[in-house]
Amino acid sequence: MVAKRIRYRRAAAAVAAGALPCLAFPAPALWWFAYVALVPWMLLLRSAPTGRRAALEGWLGGAAFIVAVHHWLLPSLHVFLLPVAALVGLLWIPWALLVREFLGGAPDPGRAAAALLLVPAGWLLSELARSWQGLGGPWGLLGASQWQVPPALRLASVGGVWLVSLLVVAVNCALVLLISVPGARVPAVAGVTGCVVLTGAVWLWVPRPEVSGTLRVAVVQPGLVADGPASAEQRFAAGERLTRALAGQPVDLVVWGESSVGADLAARPDLARRLAALSADVGAPLLVNVDARRPVGPVAGPVAGPVAAAAAPSGGGIYKSSVLVGPGGPTGDRYDKMRLVPFGEYVPARSLLGWATSVGKAAGEDRRRGTEPVLMNLPGRPGVRIGPLVCFESAFPDMSRRLTRDGAALLVAQTATSSFQHSWAPGQHASLAALRAAEDGRPMVHATLTGISAVHGPSGERIGPALPTSARAAQVYEVPLSRGSTLYVRFGDWPVGACLALLAAYCAFEGVRSLGLRKPAPEPTTPPARTARG
Repeated sequence: MVAKRIRYRRAAAAVAAGALPCLAFPAPALWWFAYVALVPWMLLLRSAPTGRRAALEGWLGGAAFIVAVHHWLLPSLHVFLLPVAALVGLLWIPWALLVREFLGGAPDPGRAAAALLLVPAGWLLSELARSWQGLGGPWGLLGASQWQVPPALRLASVGGVWLVSLLVVAVNCALVLLISVPGARVPAVAGVTGCVVLTGAVWLWVPRPEVSGTLRVAVVQPGLVADGPASAEQRFAAGERLTRALAGQPVDLVVWGESSVGADLAARPDLARRLAALSADVGAPLLVNVDARRPVGPVAGPVAGPVAAAAAPSGGGIYKSSVLVGPGGPTGDRYDKMRLVPFGEYVPARSLLGWATSVGKAAGEDRRRGTEPVLMNLPGRPGVRIGPLVCFESAFPDMSRRLTRDGAALLVAQTATSSFQHSWAPGQHASLAALRAAEDGRPMVHATLTGISAVHGPSGERIGPALPTSARAAQVYEVPLSRGSTLYVRFGDWPVGACLALLAAYCAFEGVRSLGLRKPAPEPTTPPARTARG
């Protein structure tokens, strides 16, 4: 009975400890807490009596972390969030076993030093696995909690958000050694010192992006519109009114949020004409976002030219698309969203999981995917190309890196978090722009329908004021452009590759050692002694 109570208490402690890191993310945004948030969980895991128990507590903690960071999804997914979290939580089991193996008992200095490398690598393995779009994508990566810390953003320019995650977990691991293993204090202090030295060296010697001019970008945030049959028209009218107020100001680009246009421009040429008139009045092109069913087949009738170019000839299905509109109408530049939100924009394995639409706000019809990234030339600014992303695509480091490598001078994320207006979601989403800007050395505009809209410079620094969820405004930002390339853009996700190689080497070593222990003893080489018989 006593043993059962202990097991239940440990399970409850694992759930509570696993949820703690969520406080480092917006809205609390206690960035400093990330460096100690894993300590209670790791102390629990190192004391697990068996590997099976450590695996269970790693799973429970991982599931609790997913629920805590994504709790704002409950109104949409309801109880379905729990089995999703239980599935994704399994990814923390290898990390939990590594914690017990290297931090359990009284590790010698060598094992403690190995822990400072392998335990962070194990954590990164779980982050990499859950970054697959089908499991929800890379939302809530531990390194992303450092979006407002300049030295951490500089680290991101070297190794992406992955390098920041590694450093945060390494500090947590060193603190566990300092607290619980007196004999391992030397490698623990050396580990913390190494993290500080690495951050300082990157801060001092990694070059900052070189500013090469500015761009005046206006972000239009129409605010919350009540749901209903006329909501799309009301949202369009609100964006139109706010944009018209920009007339007379020098502006190079106007950005609207995700789903700011509720009808395909080829099917509604009147909307295309209104947008073209707005562009002419403001003297700048508009980057809008169309969330609508696309006409099937080639466009016929009075619609022609660039308006027709805004719709794919084949058409069919609902797309979310970034469309650039100038004084003459749509320019023909169109990007269709490639990575869709699971359950929000499509239901994985709908034939099996389609019942989710009856218990939450899961997509009743799957959106269609784009096939490739698109760069848009900015009219009036030769050589300036825009790299658009839609909604949670801003969470994927590889997408913005690809756009930067292809020549994007400005990254733009068009988003909408109106379904989660009074939750932590708007702040979490807006913070991702700082990471992407720092990783790629390019400014990033995060434009939403209902807030939080924000702009970050090429080092990840905030440019101008953010527009909160209570704002209905059109804000002009002086955005610095940059030239050159960051180490992350050049070399990509090298911390991930290094961690995978390290873990593979460890597994190989353990495999060889296990085979060595199981090898039968050699046969004796000398003949047995003869005994006399009487």
